[in-house]
Amino acid sequence: MSADQTLAFDPDCHIFSGCGFPAPGLHTFMYEPLGTVAGIEITKPMLLAVLGSIVVVGFFWAAFSKPKLVPGKMQMVGEAGYDFVRRGIVYDIIGKKDGEKYVPFMVSLFFFVWIMNLWSIIPIAQFPVTSLIAFPAGLALIVYVLWVTLTFKKHGFVGGWKNITGYDKSLGPILPLIVVLEFLSNLLIRPFTHAVRLFANMFAGHLLIVMFSLATWYLMNGLGFVYAGASFVMVIIMTAFELFIQAVQAYVFVLLSCSYIQGALAEHH
Repeated sequence: MSADQTLAFDPDCHIFSGCGFPAPGLHTFMYEPLGTVAGIEITKPMLLAVLGSIVVVGFFWAAFSKPKLVPGKMQMVGEAGYDFVRRGIVYDIIGKKDGEKYVPFMVSLFFFVWIMNLWSIIPIAQFPVTSLIAFPAGLALIVYVLWVTLTFKKHGFVGGWKNITGYDKSLGPILPLIVVLEFLSNLLIRPFTHAVRLFANMFAGHLLIVMFSLATWYLMNGLGFVYAGASFVMVIIMTAFELFIQAVQAYVFVLLSCSYIQGALAEHH
């Protein structure tokens, strides 16, 4: 299904006109390639992800390329965003001493996830990139590899496995059970839930906005106008709510990332 077909339906299809409601589904998240670059098919979500990277890099470059003692508006906004992630997330979870080196990564991660979420309410784009599981999974994998690497680097091979499995002799008879549960939780369930939490929220939010948008048009016929107004109000409400959720999900994703790193650096799991 082409990108043009994602939201397209018969414009003459309304309630009481003999056609059913064109309910959105998985096809809402499917796009045909816009073109091919070096043998790689480029889709709209991929393009938005690249543009998101450019926006984040471009913003911080513009904000800090020529820093001033008395910052201008761009630098003030950049410093506020950077300081929010540094003090509000990294320092609170990892600590100032250990966390400082991870601030640039976490700031980049936060704003990248946020802009990819934000695309859903930006005209023309109107699609949250993170509603496709591949993107949250890729970001979660980066954090996962970093966490595992830091764990073994900090504690060594044996100590690393103890950290991951929660090995503690004082647990007595339940130690084998705890080891198995912690192993499964940390190495298998953790990266999965890290990715799915972001994906599921963005997927559901986008689907609801699309559904109410289509319903507004579908109900614009005869007495359906009354319900179309209510549906349009829901579009506004859901869009406003989605704007809040987009920022929250970026915050939670980075918060969990910092929590994993803090666990890797801690003396005891």
